[in-house]
Amino acid sequence: MIKIGVLGPVGSGKTTLIEFLAKEFIKMKFKVGIVTNDVVSNFDAVRIYSDLVLKDKVLPKENIVGLVTGGCPHTAIREDPSLNMRAIETLSRKSKLDIIFIESGGDNVMSTFSPLLSDYSIFVLDTSAGDKYPRKGGLGITQSDLLVINKIDLAPYVGADLSKMREDAESVREGKPTAFISLRTMEGTEELMRILLEDLNIEGLLGNK
Repeated sequence: MIKIGVLGPVGSGKTTLIEFLAKEFIKMKFKVGIVTNDVVSNFDAVRIYSDLVLKDKVLPKENIVGLVTGGCPHTAIREDPSLNMRAIETLSRKSKLDIIFIESGGDNVMSTFSPLLSDYSIFVLDTSAGDKYPRKGGLGITQSDLLVINKIDLAPYVGADLSKMREDAESVREGKPTAFISLRTMEGTEELMRILLEDLNIEGLLGNK
């Protein structure tokens, strides 16, 4: 089982990205589970339930757990991930899963996942927040296995320079991959999937199924 942590600021597109990736992996016949974290509500879990269970009918309802952490989002995924680890154990007892996505609550550029909780981490930024974020660094941006720059279709409208963002990301990430995508137009999603399939050794995982 591969545990993929997805984190990033509020509104960057974490939930939409998880929905997209879940559907892609389900098409490949993987069994997918999702754990969402939020400080005050289970809004993201309800949204995923509405989209993937009720509308698209690709995910069983028992494969989604929504956690309300009630405090700093960093704590539940890094300092004390026990709540999330119990949720993963619960999902695993219900179904033999291949991939579990863990979505962090909205957080900042210093947030990371505990290695006890996540095997692979994706940090999501969006261009509407401006093109300054990659060069600001921070553990989430520099240490995540994959940096996703989302909403590139909005870049012209907010004055974000994608070339500068790419240059800055390459500079601070020291060879680790960055994907530039739009989940509205689907631009860049093929490259995103290519990176993930290679990094996660999906061919090897398929061979073990």
